[in-house]
Amino acid sequence: MVVRHDWSREEIEALLELPLMDLLWRAQQVHRTANPGYRVQLASLLSVKTGGCEEDCAYCPQSMHNSSDVAGQPELEVAPVLERARAAREAGAHRFCMGWAWRDIRDGAPFEAMLAMVRGVRALGLEACVTAGMLSDQQARRLAEAGLTSYNHNLDTSPEHYARIITTRTYQERLETLERVRRAGIGLCCGGIIGMGETVNDRAGLLQVLATITPHPESVPINALVAVEGTPLEDQVPVDPIEWVRMVAVARILMPYSRVRLSAGRETLSREAQVLALLAGADSIFYGDTLLTTGNPAVEADRALLALAGVQAEESDAERAC
Repeated sequence: MVVRHDWSREEIEALLELPLMDLLWRAQQVHRTANPGYRVQLASLLSVKTGGCEEDCAYCPQSMHNSSDVAGQPELEVAPVLERARAAREAGAHRFCMGWAWRDIRDGAPFEAMLAMVRGVRALGLEACVTAGMLSDQQARRLAEAGLTSYNHNLDTSPEHYARIITTRTYQERLETLERVRRAGIGLCCGGIIGMGETVNDRAGLLQVLATITPHPESVPINALVAVEGTPLEDQVPVDPIEWVRMVAVARILMPYSRVRLSAGRETLSREAQVLALLAGADSIFYGDTLLTTGNPAVEADRALLALAGVQAEESDAERAC
């Protein structure tokens, strides 16, 4: 299969506007080649440091600029985080993701705790992912030495729409963070959010930036806005589930071997819409009860969903070792 990094925005917008049946057919051909056996990775996400973030992201209930700020919860210690990771593994998760509501990583004791969590999660046989804002080259190197599998740093939207969503960090700063992660040899987890008032051209612009990164991000989360009261986007109309399916399908066509993750907003989808997204090329779901500060389908419902779709969960390193 030819993997391209030279997609134009016009090509991508044309894909997004294909008749749905034609788009799904193209995505299926790519997905069945890239993912023989049709396996889905289960990822669990835990908020380690919640609320009080200096960023002004219009969608986020953890921003100190928004009345929805959920600050006041104590930062979790290493031991309880690893207990949650162990529970996630026992529930079938393959990847454990940890989030810190920071603009950039804090050195000192908080960073040392982060490194201990990464080492502990890896010792459990799970992939470890961290999202904690911007970071330095030295911090990236130390995270790599601790065994970090992937660093999540989403672009959120197109370069043109970005300033309407965030003003406290530039798009270029986000791209520079991705470059630091790459230089350290850590996998990239980078995607965006739809339903924030963007156009189809904006969606194509986001996908173009992602699809022209060389190599492609190993993980591409496709989120739908969860309109939280107290955020500037609280009155945003929910995105049509078919539009989410279209984003998944086009991401699969553009980035054949990346993990395309159904992420925030999944609880708003019917099981039929989620099955359609799996058909379109999603090969990972966030699994469990909470995504940072918003809800997520419960574990038993997720298991039933995968059984209905006839897809298998990917085994963790610990399971393969048994």
